[in-house]
Amino acid sequence: MNYLHKTVIVTGAGHGIGRAIAEAYASEGASVIIAELDESTGGMAAAEICSQGGTAEFVACDVSKEEDIIALVAHAAAKYGTVDILINNAGIANPHTSTLYELSVEEWDKVLNTNARSVFLATREAAKVMRNNPQGGAVVNLSSTRSLMSEPNTEAYAASKGAIAALTHAMAVTLGEDGITVNCISPGWIETGDYAELREIDHSQHPSGRVGRPEDIARACLYLTAPDNNFVTGAQLIIDGGMTRKMIYEP
Repeated sequence: MNYLHKTVIVTGAGHGIGRAIAEAYASEGASVIIAELDESTGGMAAAEICSQGGTAEFVACDVSKEEDIIALVAHAAAKYGTVDILINNAGIANPHTSTLYELSVEEWDKVLNTNARSVFLATREAAKVMRNNPQGGAVVNLSSTRSLMSEPNTEAYAASKGAIAALTHAMAVTLGEDGITVNCISPGWIETGDYAELREIDHSQHPSGRVGRPEDIARACLYLTAPDNNFVTGAQLIIDGGMTRKMIYEP
């Protein structure tokens, strides 16, 4: 795959999965905009990609704020002439201190606005630019296997990831008329810390035999946004080592 002269926005790309995605596109020749709330991680990610010969820049962005997203896309279009690919990766976890009985409206809104509303806003703004591209554009939204299954007291996070999956197929139908594909990836356990510290049981419980890495998600993004794969739209790609297909009962 070759993404030379393509402009790619990756939200939440300062670390973890987002950073791996940004690095993957940069290594394929794309100009990558790292949209990140944290200036230190965002700036460092952009600097390291550039030091390796890639093209990347950090743009400060709080995806829970509409004005930040509008400014982000406007900057990309003004500097690079267009936006070809948008990866909606930014997100926050469920408030760990709150049970369902304690979850406040403010906490709920923070998770939903950061995780789900940002996908709507960023895609809306990017699509305004993409629809003028002769080759259209591509959007990938990062959902989660939590859109399909849950642990206790994760209502806000599960709702946000379920909303992303639903938004994906809705926007795929709407934006298909403008030559824009919209897909989502639902990762399972993707280790973004020290992979070497994982236990054997962590790996062996997966039908795949291992815990996932951020690079697994990055490769899927490259596939879903390749111009020749424009027949793939509205899809939810589950990347979880097979865990959602595994029956688990206590003996």
